[in-house]
Amino acid sequence: MGLTLTDLCAILLVVPLALLLRDRLKQKNNLPLPPGPKKYPFIGNMLSIPQAFEWETYARWGRECGSDVIYLEGPGLSLIVLNSVKSVTDLLDKRSAIYSSRPRSTMVNEFMGLSWLMSSLPYGKLWMERRRIFHQRFHPSDSAVYRPRQLAHVHKMLLQLVKTPQEFMEHIKYMNGGLTLSLAYGIRVLSKNDPFITLSERVAESLQSLSNPHTFLIDSIPLIRYIPEYFPSAKRMAREWHPLAARLRDAPFAAAQKDIVGADGVATPSFVSRCLENLVKSEDDDKSSYEIIKDTAGVFFLAGSGSTTAAIYTIILALMQSPDVQAKAQQELDEIVGRDRLPDLCDEASLPYLSAVIKEAFRQEPVPLVSLPHSLMREDEYEGYRIPAHSIVLGNAWAMLHNEADYPNPELFRPERFLKEGKLNNDVRDPIAISFGFGRRACPGSHIALSTVWLTTASILSAFTIMKPVDSDGKVIEPSMEYFSGVASQPLPFKCDISPRHSGVKALIRGAIDSDGEGMDT
Repeated sequence: MGLTLTDLCAILLVVPLALLLRDRLKQKNNLPLPPGPKKYPFIGNMLSIPQAFEWETYARWGRECGSDVIYLEGPGLSLIVLNSVKSVTDLLDKRSAIYSSRPRSTMVNEFMGLSWLMSSLPYGKLWMERRRIFHQRFHPSDSAVYRPRQLAHVHKMLLQLVKTPQEFMEHIKYMNGGLTLSLAYGIRVLSKNDPFITLSERVAESLQSLSNPHTFLIDSIPLIRYIPEYFPSAKRMAREWHPLAARLRDAPFAAAQKDIVGADGVATPSFVSRCLENLVKSEDDDKSSYEIIKDTAGVFFLAGSGSTTAAIYTIILALMQSPDVQAKAQQELDEIVGRDRLPDLCDEASLPYLSAVIKEAFRQEPVPLVSLPHSLMREDEYEGYRIPAHSIVLGNAWAMLHNEADYPNPELFRPERFLKEGKLNNDVRDPIAISFGFGRRACPGSHIALSTVWLTTASILSAFTIMKPVDSDGKVIEPSMEYFSGVASQPLPFKCDISPRHSGVKALIRGAIDSDGEGMDT
């Protein structure tokens, strides 16, 4: 998405003023800034900051500068990129007290109406309230809250794969969307084109285009907010997205409330129903409590379904490209689980090769490739460099997970790198610890996402074989291996041939669905 004529005119008007103001506000500190690519007078790195696949460019600049920490700047923009686990640990983890806020995005918060997103909130009371209530209802130690529904939704998806395997991407998307809808609101997805899942997908697509911290000048040059909306600019486009964000926050919450009333207060258990029940018991009629519940449910639905779906797509693509890896994982499943039942999450500890496959998928294509931006609350010093206050700080997960010192030949898909003598090797850095954010802003629902990814992968491999498709002439169709460039790394739509591994697969799946019982009702 390039710069419009309006944006360029605004740059010429406000860049000198913004730079002058920035220089005057800088604290007197003689330490140098971290190294970075060449800067130009007045505009700094504005023209060179990448707007797509930025993780690769950031990693290259780090190698060229000989530094794990690089600095870029533009009008009103100070950007720090951390390319190593050490720098992320030292700053975003150990100094999380000052690195845990978020930069305020005029585009996302004001024009798009997404200021309620937990991931957008600055570090403080509002964010902590929402994080706390999520942990209370989805604590990692209480898997009984979500495990039965995971099984039910995965099994239902497997049956859809038997019927229409060519629509596997849709089946996986609706499985994850349906699971998060059920857990968040107690809403059951009855058919394709579910309005809530479609709405979530549209909002996620709008956020994908805003993943880069310098995509829209409106975030780095506040004066651009006063450009009239009838000019062709990103501001006008964001106004069109605003009502979608409002509906995503309000509509499923209202549907959950309606179900509770219609069921005389006894509704399908969900995050919303449990929270509202707690409010009634505590006689808490404070409007802000309802807003906290509504916001937290909305961000869980939006973030949970999209990122998990993207990770599963990546795993399927990798297994289709690596039939030898797929065969080893299936052999392990046959030995441990057998063919008389489907895998359960209790099997995970006994399937190290499958766990290594999932770790390798997260390593090769993490979701996201670059962390959501942190904001430094006050000026800091690191490794002899000055880190300006209010800098946007990014952790480059892709660079860390393609570091040859930790992962030799990182371009190869090799689950064996995580194994030693048939067991998971704890001496190899676990990519899962890097794939879900850093410090206090790490994803609070990562345990649900990971268990859903594991269960889905194990179940598909146990029941199906994944192969490259062939055309009418019998020629193999090679996937493009191309990915969207955005917040969540997701492969472009691709085809694959998914077929049952044996004649009893359909009956096995139907038997599992019948035994799911209550879980399937949600």
